[in-house]
Amino acid sequence: MSDLIANAAIDKRLARIVQPVIEGMGFELVRIRLMSGKSTTLQIMAERPDGGIEVDDCAKISNAVSAILDVEDPIEAEYTLEVSSPGIDRPLTRLKDFDTWADYEARIETTDLIDGRRRFKGRLAGTEGDEVLIEIAEGTIGLKFDWLSDAKLVLTDELIAEMLKARKAQGFREEDFDQIETDETPEEE
Repeated sequence: MSDLIANAAIDKRLARIVQPVIEGMGFELVRIRLMSGKSTTLQIMAERPDGGIEVDDCAKISNAVSAILDVEDPIEAEYTLEVSSPGIDRPLTRLKDFDTWADYEARIETTDLIDGRRRFKGRLAGTEGDEVLIEIAEGTIGLKFDWLSDAKLVLTDELIAEMLKARKAQGFREEDFDQIETDETPEEE
């Protein structure tokens, strides 16, 4: 069974190089993409096995991945390395993600047409074997994980509220952060 962590051939090659480094540090690779345009960016999304990642963790991963990429040198062009969390409206790239995020709304795209369509939007209902279950208007359907070309959570008020609740449960407290200082004195003319 494949996954959606890396799609293009170069992404798969890069994943083979960086995934052992990231996993050796205690994190999981969520997605890797080499994106070209006016400039080239290597985007890596990672998280802890139990979810979440901090800015300092991203910096550590960036340093470790930079070192191995300097040795292996798989990218011919000059590029920028970007290491981040998957974000709230995260990509769903592994079969286990569909169980973890069951009961949340998602958009799923398939490589080929399934009953005349490629795009499905609905509430995730977990997995059954190698199928992703999603509740759409017509009912709950199963899509083989290998049929998927893209999947991500939909940003909803419910999802945002759940992320804030989880963040608070991890010990996040507003009072631990600097307050914005304002100058209450009027400007002199």
